[in-house]
Amino acid sequence: MATNTTLRWIPGGNRFVSTDSTGHSVVMSTTKENIGMKPSELILSALAGCSSVDVVNILAKKQSPLTHLEVNVTAEQDADPPWAFRKIYIKFIVKGKRLTDKNVAQAIELSEEKYCSVAATLRGVAEIITSYEILED
Repeated sequence: MATNTTLRWIPGGNRFVSTDSTGHSVVMSTTKENIGMKPSELILSALAGCSSVDVVNILAKKQSPLTHLEVNVTAEQDADPPWAFRKIYIKFIVKGKRLTDKNVAQAIELSEEKYCSVAATLRGVAEIITSYEILED
């Protein structure tokens, strides 16, 4: 299976627009430019997004649909270039019908270990540590 994205530089600085295979775009820039996401933090967003799709779908199949999902991601990077991520902490905050610790933990584990391509790509470089909180519905 092949996939593709196209990145275009916006002349005059460190600003870029990346467009995926379905035509959706994201703006990236350096902190100095401050008009888009930092590319390194986009990786963390991709991990959160990839995992979230799985968690939402798995819980729906378990008859435990979500009414709220928030994912907070923090990471530790090397101090020197290329500043690789070494530890990534993901906290899922969920609310929904018939949520149990078992169902939520299983959904997160299945995403991380089996379904999420971003987690699979990062796994060899960074340790991914997940946690969750179930809010009252």
